[in-house]
Amino acid sequence: MTKERIAILGGGVSAMTAAVYLTEKENWQDLYDITVYQLGWRLGGKGASGRNAHFGERIEEHGLHVWFGAYVNSFRAIETVYDKLNRPATVPIHTWQQALKPHSFVVLQEYIDNQWETWPVDFPLIDGNPADGTLDLHFWQLIELVVAWLHKWIDELEEAIEASNRKTQLQTRKQRDRSLLQHLAGEISGAFDSIEDSVKSFFDSAIDEAQDILSTPKLLISQLHDLMSLRAKDKNLTNSKDRLVTWYIVRKLKRWLRSEALELIDDNPAVRRAYICADLAIAMTVGMIRDRVHANGFGVLNKYDFKYWLARNGADKEYAVESAPVRGFYDLVFGFVDGDFKNGDVEAGVASLAMLRIMLCYKGGVMWKMQAGMGDIIFSPIYELLSQRGVKFEFFNQVEGLKPGQDENGNYVVDEISIIEQVELKNGQYQPFVDVKGLPCWPSQPNLDQIVDEQADLIRQHKVNLESFWTDWPAIYEQHYQRPLTRKTLTRMRDFDKVVFGISVGSLEHLCPELLALDYGFEQQSSKVKTVATQAFQVWLNKTDEQLGFNYTPTSEERPILSAFSQPFDTWAAMSNLLGVEDWPSSGPCNIAYFCSAFTCDYYPPASEHTFPAEQTAKVKVNSLNKLNHEMQPLWPSAYNDVGQFIWDVIYDPSAAPTEQRFDSQYWRVNVDPSERYVLSVTGSSDFRLATDGTVFKNLFITGDWIKTGVNAGCVEAAVMAGMQTSRAICGLPEEISGENGFEPDGT
Repeated sequence: MTKERIAILGGGVSAMTAAVYLTEKENWQDLYDITVYQLGWRLGGKGASGRNAHFGERIEEHGLHVWFGAYVNSFRAIETVYDKLNRPATVPIHTWQQALKPHSFVVLQEYIDNQWETWPVDFPLIDGNPADGTLDLHFWQLIELVVAWLHKWIDELEEAIEASNRKTQLQTRKQRDRSLLQHLAGEISGAFDSIEDSVKSFFDSAIDEAQDILSTPKLLISQLHDLMSLRAKDKNLTNSKDRLVTWYIVRKLKRWLRSEALELIDDNPAVRRAYICADLAIAMTVGMIRDRVHANGFGVLNKYDFKYWLARNGADKEYAVESAPVRGFYDLVFGFVDGDFKNGDVEAGVASLAMLRIMLCYKGGVMWKMQAGMGDIIFSPIYELLSQRGVKFEFFNQVEGLKPGQDENGNYVVDEISIIEQVELKNGQYQPFVDVKGLPCWPSQPNLDQIVDEQADLIRQHKVNLESFWTDWPAIYEQHYQRPLTRKTLTRMRDFDKVVFGISVGSLEHLCPELLALDYGFEQQSSKVKTVATQAFQVWLNKTDEQLGFNYTPTSEERPILSAFSQPFDTWAAMSNLLGVEDWPSSGPCNIAYFCSAFTCDYYPPASEHTFPAEQTAKVKVNSLNKLNHEMQPLWPSAYNDVGQFIWDVIYDPSAAPTEQRFDSQYWRVNVDPSERYVLSVTGSSDFRLATDGTVFKNLFITGDWIKTGVNAGCVEAAVMAGMQTSRAICGLPEEISGENGFEPDGT
């Protein structure tokens, strides 16, 4: 039997996930011949990381990478990789449990009365393996979980309001509202064998037309929670009174909060934060009912921006819509068109479903931290496993373009793939790893000793970036050798039968213009699914977080992951947990800080403008220095002297005086390349996302967090789901992809 040749273009999360599941198929080597074509010297795409041999084998990332405990498919994939790879115990990280550790301590920043206030949140640990979780929650299950959180916040608020001698008794007078409470009483009384006296009295008054119905917020929310628990089990969507009573109770609670809690907010941070959370939960519940998400699916919400949708459904514009949790979510998904921090835009369906899943579906920690670089933790074991299985890797193979054609039946297909061979290898096969304390890692620069000496010297001399869209390497090579870089053309039915396009959406216009011209839907996806540049910097420190003045350490002593701070660099993560896998001398740093955010850029010049990346990187350095010199004092007060100047002695660099010069040895980068920009979920863009086999080209499978997945947002989980869908479209595996129908309706 002739093997089907599969060309995988790109080595990011989606492409590698597709390769993993394709090779999970029994006897796959009898069916497929798989080759990965990868720009430069490493896998990873936006998740690539490298080790810098000049500075303690430190980890250098594209930005901050953490996984959420609700990344069900991602954990299933990486568990599969580690289990099947079965690294020997002599490798420092040989199980997925060693690779990722649960993390519960999340910090938000609130800007109140012209100063920053810290909102620490220590999420509860939830037993279980994220791989055993599910994202396939129906409408009532989601509402039940929202109401469970609302129950907690309402209880806290009622106690605070009662302590302030304010009103906690609620009254129901309208006949329509009485009928809804009668429905509630009938459903719960019929389902529970015993009901406590206070609840029974409440139900009796609802049924007795002669009595006023008196209740408290705690009583109302507890009974609504009981009803939601029933509906979560029976998934009964047919009785509209269930939705109406939910609508009535949460709106009644909202009116009570506005009446009794607002005056307490300014003087009590705990009340303000509980109010914000309750108000957001109420607005989301109202919105899901109002927009009939159960019948229309979350996709119906994507015509609205998330903040607009919250306000439309009654969220407090002053306190909730612009609150730290909402701002933190926009920061999380870099949700700013062109990096304009005044132009936030995230689809309401994508945002609300993502927030609900993150909060309600996680196992272990709400987040999970990788215990080395993302390249080391994710892409090294994937490469090892796939290599063992017989997948071929062609590094330094830059995809230049795809050309369409027609097959024998007149169907459009990808007919040719043009590739630039960036370098000549001494032995024909590139060995990509460096060993760092026993762990196979990707270096931050290519292993030049494997490249022919003359080319390696040129790359070293000109500091060539082989991963950049704007690289001047072709011109340098041609000037030196008096000939262009070697090109090769892969041809359908000779070199490939199927193509997995795993390069990000920003590259489509450059690599696939002829395909886009033939496929209007594909062209619309290319133009409507937007991307944004991002920026990041990392500093190695001589002081711990506490010595810097950050004193919000939880009992677990976890280091903070913080967001909703001043922009740019609205996100900071304390990453001292990585020091042990770097290779510093005994007098090395004692702490690491990662920062990232969107990057303001609305113009990307042609590839011939070679200085563009350096110019943008210089802006990141300016932004980074400004962050340290002027904006970190609210978080690191002890890193500033009495007149508010940053004390540069806190930055680790034993070779430099304690001045701003120490920043020169730290790490910063800009992600402006078409394949490195972050994929956005701007309003209405989900309508233009295609399935993996959704183009008109019969042998083309697109994959990435930019296709239609059931998440539709730039993140690892969407990328993994896309890779799974690609593999399934080709070979039938995996059969189950949790949450892929998240935007579809549950019923009528």
